[in-house]
Amino acid sequence: MHAFPERLRVLLFLFPGFGLFVLPAAFAQRPVKPLLHGTQWVAIAGKPPAATAGAMIFAQRGNAVDATCAMLGVTCTMWDSLSWGGETQALIYHPGEKKVIGVNALGVAPTGATVEFFRKKKPAFPPEYGPLAAVTPGTPGGLMVMLAEYGTLSLEQVLAPSIKMADGYAIEQGAVNQIERNRTEIMKWSDSRRVLLPGVDPNDPDRPAPPEVGDVFRQPQLAATLRKLVETERAARAAGQDRKAAIMAAYDRFYRGDIAEEIVRSTRRQGGLFTREDLARWRVKLEEPVSTNYKGIDVYKLTHWTQGPAMLQALNLLELADLRGMGYNSARYIHTLYQVMNLAFADRDFYYGDPDFPPAEPIRGLLSKEYARARFETIDWERNNPRAAPGDPYPFQGDENPFRDLLRKWRPIPPDKPGPMRVELAANQGMTHDEAFHAGTTSIQAADKDGWVVSVTPSGGWIPAVIAGTTGVGLSQRMQSFIMDRASNPFNVLEPGKRPRVTLSPSLALRDGRPLLAFSVQGGDSQDQNLVQFFLNVVEFGMDVQQAAEAANIESFQMHSSFGDHRSEPGRLVVRSDVPPWVRAELTRMGYRIERLVRTSGPITAILIDSERGTFQGAASEHGDDYGIAW
Repeated sequence: MHAFPERLRVLLFLFPGFGLFVLPAAFAQRPVKPLLHGTQWVAIAGKPPAATAGAMIFAQRGNAVDATCAMLGVTCTMWDSLSWGGETQALIYHPGEKKVIGVNALGVAPTGATVEFFRKKKPAFPPEYGPLAAVTPGTPGGLMVMLAEYGTLSLEQVLAPSIKMADGYAIEQGAVNQIERNRTEIMKWSDSRRVLLPGVDPNDPDRPAPPEVGDVFRQPQLAATLRKLVETERAARAAGQDRKAAIMAAYDRFYRGDIAEEIVRSTRRQGGLFTREDLARWRVKLEEPVSTNYKGIDVYKLTHWTQGPAMLQALNLLELADLRGMGYNSARYIHTLYQVMNLAFADRDFYYGDPDFPPAEPIRGLLSKEYARARFETIDWERNNPRAAPGDPYPFQGDENPFRDLLRKWRPIPPDKPGPMRVELAANQGMTHDEAFHAGTTSIQAADKDGWVVSVTPSGGWIPAVIAGTTGVGLSQRMQSFIMDRASNPFNVLEPGKRPRVTLSPSLALRDGRPLLAFSVQGGDSQDQNLVQFFLNVVEFGMDVQQAAEAANIESFQMHSSFGDHRSEPGRLVVRSDVPPWVRAELTRMGYRIERLVRTSGPITAILIDSERGTFQGAASEHGDDYGIAW
C-alpha cells in the first residue's frame, strides 16, 4: 500500500479547490479486514455463525442457494436484526438460464388493516411495534421456495444449523443490549417476555432479565417449529414425493396448517389482525428484476416494491457527471452525490409501491436515460436544494401522470426541529431517529464455482418483536413503512393484502452477461446510498471490494424516512470524521449541516466474481459484525 505523497498533502492544504481528499486505488486506506480469496465458493453474512453455517452447507456439496438458505435461517434464529416472521428479498443469478431472478418474500397487510382503522386509533402512521405493526410472515416461505426451486439439498440439511442454535447457542452482546434497552416493550407481550427475558434480575426478584452475554440462550418452541417443518418434509419423501414437493409440503404446513393456526390465534389474542386466509393466500413471488447499464455494467435490483430502483436512477444521473475528474470525496463529488440522491429518493418517496395494486407505477419512465438527463439539468451546482421534489417520469414512457395535482402540491415532511432527534415510539423505548433510520436489516452474499450467485437483504421481526405464541416466531414490524396520506405517496397507501414499499435492497451486477458483483448492506434508508458509493468505489475508482466496503461514505437524511414519523431533514449530511476541514467548510458554505462519524461504510458485504481468473473476492465491512469465509 502506497503512502499518501507529502507533496500532494501540501498541495491539498494550500489549494483546497484542488479537490481530492483521498485518492482511491493506490492511495486507498489499508483495510481493517483482509480481502477474502476463493476458487470454490464464498459465504458472507451479518454474523460469524451465519457465515459458518454457509460454509458447512458448501462442505456438504450444496450450492450457493443452499448455503444462502442456511445462513438466512441462522441469522433469524440468533436475532441478527430480524426473526423468522420477517421478510426476505433476494436476487439469484441462475447459471443455467443465464439470468437474474428476483425473489419477493415480503408479507402483506392483514385483513382489517386500513387507513380508517388506524386513524380511529389516532396515530399518524401504523405503529412501529406490537402486533398491529406486523405484516404476514415472509421469510419462511422465501427460504423454502428458494431452496425448492434453485437449491440441491433437503430442508432438513439446510435447517440443521438453525435447529442446533435454537436448541441453544452462546448469545452475543448485540442481542443482549437490544433486549435490555427494549425491556419495556418486551414486557407488554407475554410470549416475547418468556423467550427474551428468561432470567431474573438479581437486584429485583420480580423483574425478568435478559440472558447475560455468553449464556446459552435456548428457544425450544422455535426449535419445535423448525422440527415440524423437517418432519413434514420427511413424511412427504417417505410417501414418494420428490425433493421440491416435500419442501413445499413443509411450506403448506407453515402457512396453512397447525403452525399458521397458532400464529393467527396468538397474534389475534394480543390485538393483531391476522386471519387464516391472510396466511393461506400469501405467496412468494418469483419475478423479473429491473436494471440499468452503467458504463457497460448491468446493475440489477428488485423492482419498485423496494427502494432498489432509486440506486439505478442515481446511476443514470451519475453517468452524466465526471466523477473521476471531481476527485473522490471532494466537496464537488459529495455535493453531486447528495443532489443526485435528492432527486432519486424524492421519486422513490412519491412513486414507489406494490406493483400488484393499481395504478401501475411509472418504472419505465423513472429508469429511462432521457428522464435522467432531464433531472440532471435541474441540479443546482452551487448549493443544496432543500426542496428537491419528485419529477414527472410519465412523458418519458408515453403516458400522462394521473397524479399531477398531487405532484404540484407535494412537500417534504418537515422535522419538528433540526438535528438528531428522538422519535416518539409507541413503545417509548428510546430509539433515536437515526437508529430508526438504520434499523433492522442484515445482508447475505453467496457464490460458487458452478456460477450460482445470490444477494439477500432479509429483515423484520427485530427485537422487540412480538413472538407468536408457542411457535417461537418473532413477527415483522414492516407495517410502519406504509403511508396513510395519498398526498405523500399515492402508490404506498395502506390497504389489506398490500405489500409496503421497503428499503431492503440486494444488488447484482453483470458485465458481458456474466456475474461481476453481489453486494448489499444493512441500514434502512441508508442502504442504496451506501451501495451506490460502494459500486462507484469499485467501478470508477479502482478499489478492491474490501477497500470499497470500508471506504468513507456520506449519508443524506433529506429523503423521507421509511420508519417512525417519516420525516425529511434537508441538508443534513453525515461524513466520516477524517474528511478534511476545507472540504467540510466548502460543504457548509453550500448549505449543508455537517455531522461526523468514525465509521460511515455500511456495513457492506460483497463478492466480486473474477471470470477471467476463475476466482472470487469477498468483503465484509469493518462497520459491524459481518463476516465471510471463502474456499
